[in-house]
Amino acid sequence: MAERPEAGRRVLVLCFDPITEAMAGPAIRAWQLALVLAAEHTVTLLGTAGATRRHDAMTVCSLTDGTVSLGALVEQAEAVFAPTSAVRRHPEVRAATVPVAIDLSIPTHLENLERGGRAVDAWHRDVAHQVAVVNEDLARGDFFVCASERQRDFWLGSLSQAGRVNPATFEDDPALRTLIDVVPFGVPPAAPQAAPGTLRRRFPAIGPADPVLVWGGGVYDWFDPVTVVRAVDRLRADVPTLRLVFLGMTNPHPDIPEMARARELRAVVAELGLEGSHVFFNEQWVPYDAWGATLLDADIAVSTHFDALETRFSFRTRVLDYIWTRRPMVLTGGDALSDLVGAHGVGVAVHPGDVGAVADAVARLLADPPPAERFDALVADLQWPAVARPLAAWAAAGRGAPDRPPAPPR
Repeated sequence: MAERPEAGRRVLVLCFDPITEAMAGPAIRAWQLALVLAAEHTVTLLGTAGATRRHDAMTVCSLTDGTVSLGALVEQAEAVFAPTSAVRRHPEVRAATVPVAIDLSIPTHLENLERGGRAVDAWHRDVAHQVAVVNEDLARGDFFVCASERQRDFWLGSLSQAGRVNPATFEDDPALRTLIDVVPFGVPPAAPQAAPGTLRRRFPAIGPADPVLVWGGGVYDWFDPVTVVRAVDRLRADVPTLRLVFLGMTNPHPDIPEMARARELRAVVAELGLEGSHVFFNEQWVPYDAWGATLLDADIAVSTHFDALETRFSFRTRVLDYIWTRRPMVLTGGDALSDLVGAHGVGVAVHPGDVGAVADAVARLLADPPPAERFDALVADLQWPAVARPLAAWAAAGRGAPDRPPAPPR
């Protein structure tokens, strides 16, 4: 870890996803939050699953190449920011004498409620494991961030059950913002750069004037891509050139295999005879630096899911990308972002599983898309430096939780 500048602290940021040219949401979040912190602090971003991407503003290193030691990096740091499960995965984080912030923006135990083809015993075991992992994070963290006020209410209940809502934390801050605050997924400060034809070069069967829907990101068990496919099947009689592209069928993390929902999606597309004519699968993840141009080459973005507990507390990172690129969108209602999109008039929210409503919304947005300037306020409010303020304030203060015994002198 580099020497600390005159102002600021040495901050270690952990990421459990590969930090490469093709990054999924967790890696993008770690990368962008590390860059925000690097404006005031000396930051090391450690990829525990590999890191090949670099940036002049911070040190980026990988735990997989044997060149660094997590214990040494924790020892050198004055603050640690880590994803949920860090305490279970890495005893060095549990034992750290410096303040540790835990990112609770992905409620992994709720995601695991989707069975996804697992045997009953394995399903129960996996969920119980995730609950135990989260409880260890709640017990150890000095500060927590989550993605929305709705999530914060959920996590305040969990922290209360874990004994972290107590006289010490309440006296420190009756609103408990110094215990847990909201740091949503954000959008880059720089506008996306268009490169016309980016998407169509990947799929030559898509004509230059064909209207294109994009499903950004992966196809996971808590999503409902089949409803979108059936809506396209319904619309193709009236809009024969309509195309739907799934942009990320293979997650860049090698430990995340294709899920049951993705296999169901492929089967339905084949059954309807849509693959290669109306529905296209981008098997490999889109490189991060090409992501904006890829979305800008589409007309409408979609994200649909089921009516489930995970939905209520989700914060779909792909929707932030849609906002950043000012793509009109069709979303299933029921989560914080669909409410935000609806309130700003930049998309349409539909009921879960309603094929007709999705088809109608797509047709309506193709005929009358919202003006690009309607996105302006959203884009300004959601830029990474703005959304990261609570984390930046915590890092600057460098304080542990008031209900934790003081650390010995270093």
